Amino acid sequence: MIRRFFVVGLLVSLLPLAALAQEKEQDRVQDAGRVLQEIIDIPDNIPQDLLDRAECVIVLPSVKKFAIGIGGSYGRGVMTCRGGANFTGGWGAPAMYALEGANIGFQLGGNATDFVLLVMNPRGARSLLKSKVKLGADAAAAAGPKGRTASAATDVVMRAEVLSYSRSRGLFAGISLEGSTLRSDNSDNENLYGRKLNATDIIRDHKAAAPPSAQTLIAALNKKSPHNKSDAKSLK
Repeated sequence: MIRRFFVVGLLVSLLPLAALAQEKEQDRVQDAGRVLQEIIDIPDNIPQDLLDRAECVIVLPSVKKFAIGIGGSYGRGVMTCRGGANFTGGWGAPAMYALEGANIGFQLGGNATDFVLLVMNPRGARSLLKSKVKLGADAAAAAGPKGRTASAATDVVMRAEVLSYSRSRGLFAGISLEGSTLRSDNSDNENLYGRKLNATDIIRDHKAAAPPSAQTLIAALNKKSPHNKSDAKSLK
């Protein structure tokens, strides 16, 4: 009897912690949506034709760099992908992702930076869904071009599987994240959705509906880029 009361008491004591963890991830998803909407609203932002060809979008709000010269970075955010077998449908429920261990080539001390990454082909998307990916090694990566179109982009950019952008102190630019690692954060997925789920469960197998906190993120993408145009013969 005493043991039963102990177990019940322990479970009850853990409920507030689970609620706090879920609220934290919901806030992160909301922050990702806000960051993406703000970046979309910048006049000289991500080229429309690149966004239209993207299979997935990763948003990492408030990534921090260690204030030790050229040290690493760490951050948490979300990845959402287009639905359908070939990533051609509407944008779906987000999975939580982590960015770690990067020498990201900028000197910002302890200031936080927002990142947006475009995953440009199914191979890159599948890699990110299955395992930890080192940008520049496991997936070709490049700083993304800015402007209305990508017509002036280099061959390196056009061959990249992942294009990355940053915003810090109000400045938006393409930035290289080569050397960084991206991985699905399954513990954060569990906190957000209330059960054990990995990125494939959420994004490809649709085992969870998008939470209300993802409304801004998904609505912004569906409005800005409702259709995948990766099969287009040429860039407009």
